[in-house]
Amino acid sequence: MKNLFLLLATVLSFTFSFSSCTNDDDSSDDNSPINTSQLTGNWKITLFSEDGDDETYYFTNNVFVFNSNGTVTTTHNGSTINGTWTTGTDDSQSKFILNFGTTTPFDELNDDWHVLSQTATKIELEDVSGGNGGTDILHFTKQ
Repeated sequence: MKNLFLLLATVLSFTFSFSSCTNDDDSSDDNSPINTSQLTGNWKITLFSEDGDDETYYFTNNVFVFNSNGTVTTTHNGSTINGTWTTGTDDSQSKFILNFGTTTPFDELNDDWHVLSQTATKIELEDVSGGNGGTDILHFTKQ
């Protein structure tokens, strides 16, 4: 009986020891924060998909200028459209938050986008709607 107890205690010790280990070297890094030093400059939307419908054409002639002070501007039909950007974390997911106010079609970009990936030349974002469960995709490519 004593041997059975020792065997059980040993097995439980190993189980708890290995189950508490985590792999901190996760190279997929799906929840990486926006690298703001790479963000400043001129960007174009290369994909805007709303619930599976490609609506990139709304933004094909727009260059978005992201500034280090959290502002973003673009020109549409001769008018300057001003917006803001910030970063944050919600439910352990890195977010890129855009706000262009009520100006159509830029109001479609107003959201707290989940950061899927970022390189020096591309940012891939996603938003899953809490209401209808639809998924929006937004990709920016640096010019």
